[in-house]
Amino acid sequence: MSNLITLKSIQQRISLGVPPGRVDESTVRRLWWAALDTLQEEILSSLDLKGGVWLSSPLPALYEPKLLESLTGWVWVPKGLQKLGTSNIGLLPPSRFRTLRESNNEDALNFRRLPLRVEDGIDPLLIIITSDVQIALALQGDKGARHLSMRSDQKTLKDIMAMLLSRLDQEEGPQSLELKESLSALGPLKDNSDLAKIFWPLVSEKLAGVAPSLNIQPLPDKSKSDHISEESHTQISLLEAITHEVRTPLATIRTLIRSLLRRKDISNEVLNRLKQIDSVCTEQIDRFGLIFRAVELERQQLKKSGLARTDLGNMLTNMYPVWSQQLDRRGLTLKLDVADDLPQVLSDQEQLELMLGGLIDRNSRGLKSGSSLVLELSPAGHRLKLQIFSNEQNSQSRGIGDTQSKAEVGAVLSWDPTTGSLQLSQGATQRLLASLGGRLTNRGKKGLTVFFPVADSK
Repeated sequence: MSNLITLKSIQQRISLGVPPGRVDESTVRRLWWAALDTLQEEILSSLDLKGGVWLSSPLPALYEPKLLESLTGWVWVPKGLQKLGTSNIGLLPPSRFRTLRESNNEDALNFRRLPLRVEDGIDPLLIIITSDVQIALALQGDKGARHLSMRSDQKTLKDIMAMLLSRLDQEEGPQSLELKESLSALGPLKDNSDLAKIFWPLVSEKLAGVAPSLNIQPLPDKSKSDHISEESHTQISLLEAITHEVRTPLATIRTLIRSLLRRKDISNEVLNRLKQIDSVCTEQIDRFGLIFRAVELERQQLKKSGLARTDLGNMLTNMYPVWSQQLDRRGLTLKLDVADDLPQVLSDQEQLELMLGGLIDRNSRGLKSGSSLVLELSPAGHRLKLQIFSNEQNSQSRGIGDTQSKAEVGAVLSWDPTTGSLQLSQGATQRLLASLGGRLTNRGKKGLTVFFPVADSK
């Protein structure tokens, strides 16, 4: 079929005139999630929709119940796929994924299936056509040059709809005929070019709230990792993949939870449960973000760089409510003692917050309910001394300082059989802290101490 219309060619038309991207796959997926959330939560949900259609590939991209009830969907899925698997879960919010996975009734799910061809590719695509609003979203671009395109102008929409109708002529079965009739019934397309003026600022706001906790950074080429043995390289690559696969659905779950938290029609009990889920998701996203950073450090052998003046005392005070709430869920309390008039240190504040959160989590594992974890920050010559320890007697686990019961799992992780948890190894923790300007000193069962260099007074 020399005149075959592919979904890839439709995406190329959507991206016509859009400058090439300059981001990696992880970054562009964050853009995709933010765009889906913005479109459904901020734009379409406020409209009184009276019907329409939505089309997506390679998995459903629509998940808002109100929209699913109002619009009829068609999804191009891989041939022979009876139940949607997990291979592309990064494109699909987990709550929606579960619904699809547990049901074979397409009418109940309110979307129909169309066959996805090899020539179509697997880049995500979403097109929504109603009598009032028409919009198209697509991810495209080569590796390292990915970009998200959003088009709502009449010329582009007319072109892609003509391509879609041509594609449907090539499809077989009643589904394509039904879709063709539904599109024709919607009437002429309107110009929605002003939609871009509100869409992109909203996406930017969404990313500002989502991106910092993900801490996803591009990975270096294997050629830059010659100092790592082949076995270690395999372990590190596997760990990179695992951390990404864990954080991807968690980030999507958290986005959906936060959209529910904005609703006014939920009870206080449900609201509190949603807040708990949000907190747990954030904890685990940050936890695996820390592991990802340790893996990156192991692969690249990064040195201290980009350190800036950081008010460590103020940072601990600001983060105290967050950390205290996390420990409270396990029946623990957090005590903070920060000396007055402390100088600033040299570090990376964003990464240090993540690192210290990991240390608090690690050193609280195995503590009995009712115990307290203590953070003390005080001057120590030309350095500041941060001590983390527990007041519990005869506890099973003492965090980093107690390494006898922990088994190393590769170069980055250790396994603690007393708590059943995977944690950063002692060596990985020391290297991470060193990259942030800190020097870790073990105090055995008394906890740990981290020294930070004081910034020059200017």
